[in-house]
Amino acid sequence: MSVEVKKLVVHYVDKQDEDTEIHLRDDEMQINDKVNVFIEQLHHAYNGKPGKGFCAFSGEKSSVVASAMQSYRNNELNFWNLTQEATNVLKEELNKYAFHETGYLVFCHYQYVASNFIMIALINIKEHYTITSDLDLSAAKHLDISRMQLAARIDLDAWDTAAEENRYISFIKGRAGRKVADFFLDFLGCEEGIDPKQQSQTMLHAVEDYLSTQQYEKSEKDDIRKEIFDYCNDCVSSGEDADVNTLSETLSKSSDVKFEDFYKEQGYELEESFPVDKKTVTSMVKFSGLGGGVSVGFERKHLGERVIYDATSDTLTIKGVPPNLKDQIERYYNNDES
Repeated sequence: MSVEVKKLVVHYVDKQDEDTEIHLRDDEMQINDKVNVFIEQLHHAYNGKPGKGFCAFSGEKSSVVASAMQSYRNNELNFWNLTQEATNVLKEELNKYAFHETGYLVFCHYQYVASNFIMIALINIKEHYTITSDLDLSAAKHLDISRMQLAARIDLDAWDTAAEENRYISFIKGRAGRKVADFFLDFLGCEEGIDPKQQSQTMLHAVEDYLSTQQYEKSEKDDIRKEIFDYCNDCVSSGEDADVNTLSETLSKSSDVKFEDFYKEQGYELEESFPVDKKTVTSMVKFSGLGGGVSVGFERKHLGERVIYDATSDTLTIKGVPPNLKDQIERYYNNDES
C-alpha cells in the first residue's frame, strides 16, 4: 500500500438553512488497514479530479488554519485541536454562502511515497440500494468520494522547501456558479498561485512551435505528441507536476536543438515544473467539439488523411466511417425507405 495514514479525524457538517450545524468527533480515529484503504481511495479520487487550482497561505487573509497547522507541526497543538479550529472557520465561511452542504468533514495527515500531506475534504452522502437474502429492498448510505467537490490538500514538504512558488496547496475548483473556489480560498486563508490551465496552454504552444521548426516527419511528430500526452496524463494520475526537462528529453531526442533552450529563447512564460490540466493537454492528441446538435471527435493524427477539413466550404470529410455509426445510419435509411 502506497499511502500511510498518520492522523485521521472526521466531523459532521449540516448546512440546510442559514446556519451551519457542526457535530464534532471526540477524538482521533484509530489507524488500521481499513483506514489506510479508505484514505488511499480518497487520495487517488482527489488526484483524478480535473480543473484543480493551486495556492498558498496569504498574509492578507485569515491565518487561523495556517497557524493551527503550523502549531500542529511544531508539536504545540494536537491534530484533533487543529481540526476543531479549522472546522470553526469552515462553519463561519459556510454561513456566508447560500449553498447547502451536508456531509462528513475529513481531516487526514498521511504520507504518500516520500511526501507528507494534510487533506481536508467535505464528502457528501449518497443512498444506494441492495437486495437482501430474503429478496427485500434494503437502503443504505455511503460516502460519495467520486463526487466530492469541496477538498484541498496541503503538501507539507513543499510548504517547507518551496513556499515561494505559491502552489503547495491544491484545491478542487468545484461546480460553476457555486463560488466553491472563493469559499475554499477564504476558508484556508489562501490566494491562488500558478494556473494549471494557463501553464498547460503555454506548454502546448511552445511544443507546437518547437515541432514546426524541426525536420520531423508527420508520423514522428504524432508519436512525440502521444509520448508527451502520456507523460502529462501520468502526472495527472499521480498528482505530480510535469517537468520541463523530461518534456525536453522526449521532444529533443532526435534534434540538436533542445526544447528547454528553445522555449527560454522564445520567451515563453513556462515554469520549470507545473501542474497539468488534463483537458487542455488532451487537445495535443485529439480534436473534439460540439454545437448545433452535432458532436465530433477524432485523433489528431487523422487530420489531413482520414479526416479532411475544407475551410472554404466549412466542411469535414470523414473517410472510413466508424462501423457502429455507419450501421446506425444505414438502418435509419433502410427504415425510412420501408
